[in-house]
Amino acid sequence: MVDPRGSGSPSGDTKEWLLSIAEALCGAGSPQSQIEPLFPSSCRRRTPSSATLRDTLDALRSGLFPGYFGAGDSPQDDLCRQTSAALERASDELPNQIERGFSLAGNTPSESSDRGRRITQEFLTRLPRLQRVLATDVQAAFEGDPAATCREETIVCYPGLLAITYYRLAHELHLLGVPLVPRMITELGHSLTGIDIHPAARIGERFFIDHGTGVVIGETTVIGRGVRMYQGVTLGALSFPADEHGHPVKGGARHPIVEDDVVIYAGATILGRVTIGRGSIIGGGVWLTHSVPPGTSLSLSKDNGNSACPRNPD
Repeated sequence: MVDPRGSGSPSGDTKEWLLSIAEALCGAGSPQSQIEPLFPSSCRRRTPSSATLRDTLDALRSGLFPGYFGAGDSPQDDLCRQTSAALERASDELPNQIERGFSLAGNTPSESSDRGRRITQEFLTRLPRLQRVLATDVQAAFEGDPAATCREETIVCYPGLLAITYYRLAHELHLLGVPLVPRMITELGHSLTGIDIHPAARIGERFFIDHGTGVVIGETTVIGRGVRMYQGVTLGALSFPADEHGHPVKGGARHPIVEDDVVIYAGATILGRVTIGRGSIIGGGVWLTHSVPPGTSLSLSKDNGNSACPRNPD
């Protein structure tokens, strides 16, 4: 009998054959397997679900922008009920994902079995304040883009605002000490928009990313109020201190500080713990590894070097 699966598989029972492969993948009967340290048994089946997090983010986004996503034309009382239902979905789904994040990060079970629920409750109480911050981001997008015809357009169409919404949700969970889930949330935003914002970055109000594809904002970046940036901007690290084994040392401030009211144009790269002074303008394609004072205007010179001159702050 010819095996349709090819020469790499036996001609016997398919289920038994697949089970043997599954046992090899799971390290069954082989406690010394090389894969065991990478996937310890305590972490198995406890991975947060990307699909569930996507549903949770949809529900949270509906709550933060009532009437914009999924609610349709509704009277105010119905809109409140629909928003409450969206928040209920989030409150049902998020606790388990938080607990899975702790489990996958190697944390031992909490003394309190309702840790995920308590963190979720605290997180949800922060949503009204988070909504107020996002309202400033919406306003910044409307004012900063001459192509924006109304604020509603920025809410439903702009990838920059979607990425910022995901970031601000993830950042709150990060502040509450939740492992892994915040990073998964911002990576979901990254996959949808091409904008990569680490959940630990600190970003002030009235933040606007125009177009956005290729933007990278590193873990220890600090961004002030009223900052505007365009596609392809990188706020990254210049170098990584290494330990005695040559591995990068975790943590440590290594990304830029961008002060209030800075504009960074497309393709600019700013590396290291440098400070971009308030009100500065960083031109497209600039490569920057040193601090600049407030009111600086920096652009590419004709010989492909950076040229800078102070701007009148008034």
